[in-house]
Amino acid sequence: MNRTHTEIPARLALLPGARATGFLTHGVRAGQEALPHVALLRASRPIQDDSVRWNVDAVREIVEEAMRRFDAVRTDADAWLAPRLHATLRLTRAEAADAGLWNFLALAVAPDFVLWRHLPPGAAGDGSPKKTNSARFVGPHYSQAFARLWWSAEMFRDGPDYRPAEIACGNQDMINTALRLDAIDHKPTALALVSVLKGLADGGATRLGDRVNALCTAVNVAGSTLMYEVIAPDDPPRHDALTEWIADAESAAVPWERLPDGPDDGTVRRSSLEILSRMFEQFSAEAPLRDRAPSGAARD
Repeated sequence: MNRTHTEIPARLALLPGARATGFLTHGVRAGQEALPHVALLRASRPIQDDSVRWNVDAVREIVEEAMRRFDAVRTDADAWLAPRLHATLRLTRAEAADAGLWNFLALAVAPDFVLWRHLPPGAAGDGSPKKTNSARFVGPHYSQAFARLWWSAEMFRDGPDYRPAEIACGNQDMINTALRLDAIDHKPTALALVSVLKGLADGGATRLGDRVNALCTAVNVAGSTLMYEVIAPDDPPRHDALTEWIADAESAAVPWERLPDGPDDGTVRRSSLEILSRMFEQFSAEAPLRDRAPSGAARD
């Protein structure tokens, strides 16, 4: 699917999952068949809000810039795009929880990006074209192409500071695994994971992806008995600051050469972050790594 031939609607809308999946033919998922623009719009429900934040132009701009910048290494687009998508689509969590918005983005606004980012290269073993996983178009928030980026920025930002989110999204195992954990609803837990990830990366740790997955598993298992919210309390977010940030969407411009500013709705308690960071460092040191040795081969 050629991105220059994508018909772009002017406004975002909501595309129900039951309707969206009907458009995901093998040809669409392989990038060999165009989506029916008019039918998509008819299947979608308009958003009853005339705010500029529902305009499509700004989203298309950052998506096209990401495809231009990171065409050589497409996974690198995540760390750049996630905070800028979040700062462009200024949503409440309740609004972002509506999968219809992400379905519409993936099918009606930027299907070219979904294919660019997630279509496997080459051909399948039988010679047929490879296909993008359906969940990248219509799927849970930790898999869907746009939802995973927006929610990663939301869960890993520290108030207005997107740097932890940028670090998290720079590691595919972190964004693919940690985003599934209920524990990261607790901000100190989310940021402590990023702190340990950064320490491992800065220290030149080998098998970084395996270490991240092992850490996330350990944090999740320990979370079934430990109450991170009690061990490391945090302040509730300032909803008034989020409301103000959303209202500023009309006058806000998202920068490309530096990180944007998120809502100043409260930063994590440093004492809580330090407590959990030390705990998770210990988890990481003790967590067993996946055994990748061939069956019957000697193990280290």
